[in-house]
Amino acid sequence: MAHDHHHGEVKNIKTAFFLNLFFTLFEIVGGFFTNSMAILSDAVHDLGDCLSLGLAWYFQKISNKRSDSSYSYGYKRFSLLGAIINSIVLTVGSIFILLEAIPRIFHPEKTQAAGMFFLAIVGVLVNGLAFYRLKKGSSLNEKVVSLHFLEDVLGWVAILIGAIIMYFFNVPFMDPVLSVGIAIFILSNVYKNIRQTLHIILQGIPVDIDIAEISEQLQQFKGIEDIHDLHVWSVDGNYNILTVHVVLTKFLDLDKITDLKGKIRNSLKLKGIQHATIEFETMDERCDFEYGCD
Repeated sequence: MAHDHHHGEVKNIKTAFFLNLFFTLFEIVGGFFTNSMAILSDAVHDLGDCLSLGLAWYFQKISNKRSDSSYSYGYKRFSLLGAIINSIVLTVGSIFILLEAIPRIFHPEKTQAAGMFFLAIVGVLVNGLAFYRLKKGSSLNEKVVSLHFLEDVLGWVAILIGAIIMYFFNVPFMDPVLSVGIAIFILSNVYKNIRQTLHIILQGIPVDIDIAEISEQLQQFKGIEDIHDLHVWSVDGNYNILTVHVVLTKFLDLDKITDLKGKIRNSLKLKGIQHATIEFETMDERCDFEYGCD
């Protein structure tokens, strides 16, 4: 089942990649043809998407590999690398657009509104379809990819409205203003994505996990005196890992310990922890890092 899901993920991203590649070329030609900065800025955006999708596709494939002697946690975190490289590319692209578009606001050039209108209709349809398909995905990667398409749809809707206004009224500065809007929108999304990704890479506690609640829950178990050294982190935003030292009230036989461990693991699974390492200690052992073991 999991394998099929991952296979589907890679296939989705692959489809999205080729769709975007074709579309970027279409936009660059269209942008020059209509002399529209807004369409060209969207093309830069799509070029960034292309690269990020290519990376996401590649890293998603790698990230499905099981753990080996080089990466004992497996390759799940590789998928985050795609998100980071992409963020950098989109940032550079957006800054480039801003440098081009801002002077044009003050010295606008005539654009061909009818052509822009036609391109925008195609843009809304194609990207809307792609967004709809990818929205159903579960990995952070697919969510990021579907976001690209949603942004594209919104960008094209803006261009569509702009084209209609420019067709009827003489407001050529509308075009560079739109492209500045698109660039700022891209940058704000990049900021959100990079924040999420860095939180995972810096081993922050996963957003949907309440560590105090878990600590409380573990101490409810019969026979557990105390817990310490509780750590929770996420490998890729989906797969969460926990380690904990559990102090027992009295010395237990091995079969009782196994039983308790099973119960703890099950309760943690319900809380969204996929992998737990549990170390048991007796009261007199209290082996802390700070104090060392006597």
